[in-house]
Amino acid sequence: MNYLLHILILVDIYFVLALGLNVIVGYLGLLSLAHAGYFAIGAYVYSVLTLLLGVGFVPAALAATGISILLSIMLSVASWRFTGDFFILFSLAIQVVLFTLVKNWHDPSSQFGTLSNMTNGDFGLAGIPGPDLFGWTIDDRSSIAIFFTILAISGAVLSWRLLESPWGRLLRAVRDDELAARALGKNVRLAKMQAIALGCGMAGFAGVMLASYQAYINPTISDMSQATLFFSMVVVGGVGNSVAGPFFGALLIIALPELLRFVNLPIALAAELRLMIYGLMLILFMHWRPQGIAGRLRLD
Repeated sequence: MNYLLHILILVDIYFVLALGLNVIVGYLGLLSLAHAGYFAIGAYVYSVLTLLLGVGFVPAALAATGISILLSIMLSVASWRFTGDFFILFSLAIQVVLFTLVKNWHDPSSQFGTLSNMTNGDFGLAGIPGPDLFGWTIDDRSSIAIFFTILAISGAVLSWRLLESPWGRLLRAVRDDELAARALGKNVRLAKMQAIALGCGMAGFAGVMLASYQAYINPTISDMSQATLFFSMVVVGGVGNSVAGPFFGALLIIALPELLRFVNLPIALAAELRLMIYGLMLILFMHWRPQGIAGRLRLD
């Protein structure tokens, strides 16, 4: 039972993250590889606030999400000038900068919490406090699963209401023909800034969920393999589907390596096999069903 609850919690976390990435990739039409960096920013800001300052879950989560939104300005400004391959390269540069920040803001000769050592480098941060709500400590796995499921459903409802609103239709218009949207008098720059802020904010909050659940994080949560994994969730689940696509993408990508645990393979081989299966899945989906699992059926 604890194992199934663990899977449910992971699906909740990555579902929230995929919801945010889907806003940028599916509705705005910008292929971003920086989501893992914002995921790590949320996790590290929450961890530092709770470990050093003793801040509670709610204010620390709000602060971490807010800083992720603030840093989303880097992507927003880039989206005003760059599209297509140029935006992908710029988002990759941001991903490298954020990964380098959490990995190298570390001085072995300094104690954690000093200005020269805020992330503890490759050693990571341990003993991160779990979630609590108005004095109620959520410490057992079943309570965390219920709490995170409520958070994930709330994020899904928020995403669905926004993306099915006139604002969501504006994002699709910008994605399909930005020049036509400008000609209609729409504030395209503001729409891009809002969409990227929403996507990066949800990534930061997903990082908060992961850090509070695992009680330990290290820079590997933001490396390029994770960035590719997050992008795979959106592509496999269904680009541009407000809720179902991110859910099925997160469910499949998270469940796949867990299913491999039941196969009697060496640990090293199982890890490489997982990456091979991810790659094969992307190739097959892009060829046979580019709209993803929850995408609309094509009749051609």
